[in-house]
Amino acid sequence: MKKYDVAVCGGGFAGISAALAAAREGKKVILFEKQYMLGGLGTAGLVTVYLPLCDGFGHQVSFGIAEELLKLSITYGAEDKYPENWLDKVGTRTEKDKRYEVQYNAQLFAILAEKLLLENGVDILYGSYVVGVSTENNRITGLYVENKSGRIDYSVGAVVDATGDCDIAHFAGVPTALFEQGNVLAAWYYYANANGHHLQMLGAADIPKEEQTGEEEKPLIRRRFTGLDGKELSEQVCLSHKTTLEHWLKKRETDKEAVISTIATIPQIRMTRKIVGEYELAHTEMHTFFEDSIGMVSNWKKRGPVYEVPFRTLYNKEMKNLIVAGRCTSVNETLWDVMRVIPCCAVTGQAAGTAAAMTDDFSALDVAKLQEKLRNNGVVLHEKDILE
Repeated sequence: MKKYDVAVCGGGFAGISAALAAAREGKKVILFEKQYMLGGLGTAGLVTVYLPLCDGFGHQVSFGIAEELLKLSITYGAEDKYPENWLDKVGTRTEKDKRYEVQYNAQLFAILAEKLLLENGVDILYGSYVVGVSTENNRITGLYVENKSGRIDYSVGAVVDATGDCDIAHFAGVPTALFEQGNVLAAWYYYANANGHHLQMLGAADIPKEEQTGEEEKPLIRRRFTGLDGKELSEQVCLSHKTTLEHWLKKRETDKEAVISTIATIPQIRMTRKIVGEYELAHTEMHTFFEDSIGMVSNWKKRGPVYEVPFRTLYNKEMKNLIVAGRCTSVNETLWDVMRVIPCCAVTGQAAGTAAAMTDDFSALDVAKLQEKLRNNGVVLHEKDILE
């Protein structure tokens, strides 16, 4: 049986952030990723837009690894676009009202993120599925992992569930909640023509029922997808491919030079399952101070709202050494659509990885000490600190 201090399950932006944070604390870390590249939906899924770290009024709210990965994503080719207008002291009112987001190269980011993790001593195991867990006395004692080597049992100290689907929590019997609305069909792809390389977005991101106005882009088809059934996911991918081909053939009628250059290699599913944490953060709790905040996120859909993220949203005390990161976080359904994006995944990932390096009992963790470590690593915890 192989043993690690910290096991990170899932190599999307949340998993990258968690593994990096834990490794920088000197822990022996392994990251399990079922694909053969890092980044998850943000690379293999072609959702290659790094959404804002700011509130839209000139205040940066997400820091630390969230900012580090943004810089990494624009290392080659877009450095001139780095957002100085985040800072309140810079620029005119018009400039400060801008929200900075960048479309990055998925393949290049995956390679750079891999390089970063390896340089920090993280063991990466690609093509590896965590298919089950062993538990004892409210702890996960082992992870069952399957890959080309067969089934291997890993002994773990702390576990970070960054699967995006809360798979590890589900395997361990921790209470979870489903996205009842289901996901719309998406078929994003890249094409090239005489004018360059372009991201074609077919199928808009889903909008929670509470925020629908009736003016939203209509779904490509009426059917919705849970994202948690193997047959259904295969059908979703086939429909996505069919939609991509039909759209491209139509485009070719007016643009003979257009060629498909990249399609998603994973299902473009955004919300599936989340943990029922010790606290559920609601969309109405914007600008709310939380004593146990581990960082802040903004609302990528509109300017203004800022959310402090309580540490309690990352764990359920029923499983002492399990913590979640990314879109698995305990939030209500409306806020789920905000918390699923890259900056939020990085913020919660850094906190989860740092906490996992400190303890194997998250309900007993001294949150003040966690916050001190996060501050020392560039994270700003409270909104009052950016407004002073």
